[in-house]
Amino acid sequence: MSTATRTATTARSRTDSPVAAATETAPARFPTLDEVRGRNALRAVVSRGIVGLSLRGPDGRWTGLDADVARAVAAAVLGDAEAVEWVASDPAERLERLVAREAELTVCNLTWTLGREAGWPVLFAGVTCYDGEGFLVRGDSQIADPAQLAGARLAVQAGTTSAANLASWYGRRGLAPVEAVAFATPARTLAAYASGECAAYVLDRTALAGERAALPDPWNHRVLDTSISREPMGAAVRDDDPHWYRLCRWVLQLLTAAEHQVDEAGPGHRAEALAEAARLAGPHGPAVGLDEQWAARVLAAVGTYADLYERNLGGASGLGVPRGLNELWTRGGLHYAVPLH
Repeated sequence: MSTATRTATTARSRTDSPVAAATETAPARFPTLDEVRGRNALRAVVSRGIVGLSLRGPDGRWTGLDADVARAVAAAVLGDAEAVEWVASDPAERLERLVAREAELTVCNLTWTLGREAGWPVLFAGVTCYDGEGFLVRGDSQIADPAQLAGARLAVQAGTTSAANLASWYGRRGLAPVEAVAFATPARTLAAYASGECAAYVLDRTALAGERAALPDPWNHRVLDTSISREPMGAAVRDDDPHWYRLCRWVLQLLTAAEHQVDEAGPGHRAEALAEAARLAGPHGPAVGLDEQWAARVLAAVGTYADLYERNLGGASGLGVPRGLNELWTRGGLHYAVPLH
């Protein structure tokens, strides 16, 4: 794979890793874990570039919520959150490359659906971001509701659920069908919308916030308030290794559980709360091939789910996407922290 689609980390000695001992003694029943450690890098499928989710910067470093989820897994497994080889992919290839064993994890604004999990040899380890299909339109268009776009040409990314969502939403309402024009990459889709070829750009609303920010005049564009679907974006793995699936699932759960722990502890007690979350989760590491310090490494490297969201999508990112459904359940959202004990 060319360096244009994958950024390999600098080679490092396995003996320098804090998980070296666990690496040498890991049972053969952990095939994916053994492969990742043997390579000393996690391979993660990400998008070719969406601000806030996964985007390669001028310095070659990938940023975004999806990228940080991959870093969390790398920190747990390898003791180094930067030990990731980024497999940048078009939407239509996100699962193909995982199944073809080009990667061990897909975190690529991918919606968890029955069709995907039943139709591919994959499992979704959990939800990374709750979202919904939205519409990016020009600020001077006077469009306030998706119904006003009936019959229009709309830009979508090939390999996503957007076209099916559009057909369902407009069809149920007896509206003129829209023409969903599919493009292979986010860049081509955005260009088609920006040029006026299409009246709107249809994608998950969180992703649209990043796409809007990538325009030369973002202030002249807006995302409609209406969502026309449910889009739980998730992290996917192959279904042939239950231990790897379980490992990735609990890394995701740790992020939410640690945020809840911090909330419960109250202001001024963050350090103690994170230590407690790591203490509760740590002893279960050996069951999936990890040592007992795995949770402490994850939290030190990427923080809690609140930290991931704030720096990539929230106020600190410049996007200012409200958490909404991505709040903890205690704050009216859908993220529920499964107990760590």
